[in-house]
Amino acid sequence: MQLKIYNSLTAEKEIFKPILEGNVGMYVCGPTVYSNVHLGNVRTFLSFDFIYRSLIHLGYKVRYVRNITDAGHLTDDGDVNNDRFVKQTRLEKLEPMEIVQKYTVDFHKVLDMFNLLPPNIEPTATGHIVEQIKLTQKLIETGFAYESNGSVYFDVLEYNARGLNYGELSKRNIEELFANTRDLDGQGEKKNPQDFALWKKASPAHIMRWNSPWGEGFPGWHLECTAMSTKYLGETFDIHGGGMDLKFPHHECEIAQGKACNGASPVNYWMHANMLTMNSQRMSKSTGNYILPMQLVSGENDFFEKSFHPTIVRFCFLQAHYRSVLDISNDAMLASEKGFSRLMEALKILNSITPNDEKQSGFSLEDWKTKCYDALTDDFNSPVLIAHLFEAVKFIFALKDDKETISTKDLEDLKSTLNAFVFDVLGLQNIEENNNEKLDQTLQVLIELRNQARKSKNFDLSDQIRDKLLAEGIELKDGREGTTYVLN
Repeated sequence: MQLKIYNSLTAEKEIFKPILEGNVGMYVCGPTVYSNVHLGNVRTFLSFDFIYRSLIHLGYKVRYVRNITDAGHLTDDGDVNNDRFVKQTRLEKLEPMEIVQKYTVDFHKVLDMFNLLPPNIEPTATGHIVEQIKLTQKLIETGFAYESNGSVYFDVLEYNARGLNYGELSKRNIEELFANTRDLDGQGEKKNPQDFALWKKASPAHIMRWNSPWGEGFPGWHLECTAMSTKYLGETFDIHGGGMDLKFPHHECEIAQGKACNGASPVNYWMHANMLTMNSQRMSKSTGNYILPMQLVSGENDFFEKSFHPTIVRFCFLQAHYRSVLDISNDAMLASEKGFSRLMEALKILNSITPNDEKQSGFSLEDWKTKCYDALTDDFNSPVLIAHLFEAVKFIFALKDDKETISTKDLEDLKSTLNAFVFDVLGLQNIEENNNEKLDQTLQVLIELRNQARKSKNFDLSDQIRDKLLAEGIELKDGREGTTYVLN
């Protein structure tokens, strides 16, 4: 099997050749933690969680780094007063690091809810100020950057004058960039409007600031990722991922910084997840076509007729390729719920199938497995993989109806392969099993409360707990080994 990855830099699918055989270094741009994570973010991080799981399943040892941007940086209009963290601290009357902690916790909670695996390393921008200052100093020393009024800017004209190509990732023409860029960020400090900040001088009103050779200030957004990715993955590493919206200018600037600092392209394979729409329209707070992840799961919204379990949402998201626009709607979610239920039912049936070693099956397990792995290794094609999984689902229902047969060896192979794809690679969860586990935990709490009531001779409460559970079809049985329950 040869893994092929679509490389945004070359705009082609390429055979994946890791720098160190059997190992993968992967960096994904994480959230800027100044507000609740939105569904578009979830789509991006879920896409790379699927890619991470797939790489592990294919036998690679992966170092997955995903950062937290907690230092604060300028918005596009360059107005320090509109700094995202400063603005949010004023709105919520909190310290900047309280904002960081609040929304970092929210970020992790949401990703846990959708069953995303944590990265191996999750560095923060504020934890790597020293590294960012050193990178800035190096860029000044090599002539790729200059200091101006306490700020430091990357010299894009100088970069191109040395035969390098600012615009190679986004396929933008440098002359067009010169003509269309306005100096909103530098306020007259830059040599050229398209130069970007490596370090910004902090105004008196700016809360988050650090000492540097150029005075008190804070790092540029693009520099943060270069510092953290190269520290943990090396000057050149395998995969860099993020949302499509980061291709320019963020990732373009990362390439320029990496080449200028180390004389080599920092990343071999650039991967970008596409956007999320709802009801065929772009999600936007201003238009009202907007929903938070928790609102989708809880059902507290005006767009969906009911609540949907996080694993149903995950299943829906994975039915679109990570490079395709994903549109969610009430109908799409209901269809995903129905498909997921059929998939789980098939897995349940599979455990009750009796094999037959005497009769030949019309289903070729090896051909099916090949098709599944062909989809997985073809740029992580989750929708095609899912389509092949449902070929197995159809076969399982045929087994149930005695219209097909399967040998003992193939039955065990089908079980292990299907379970691996569904739970390990797609990252889905068995809702019924989770619900049963929660029910058991809840009943154990009630049994303990009843035992305490009996010890304190509060027999009225003890009987009330027993009788109310019995009315719900749950019978408590007291014995020498303790109290157990039976579902009637």
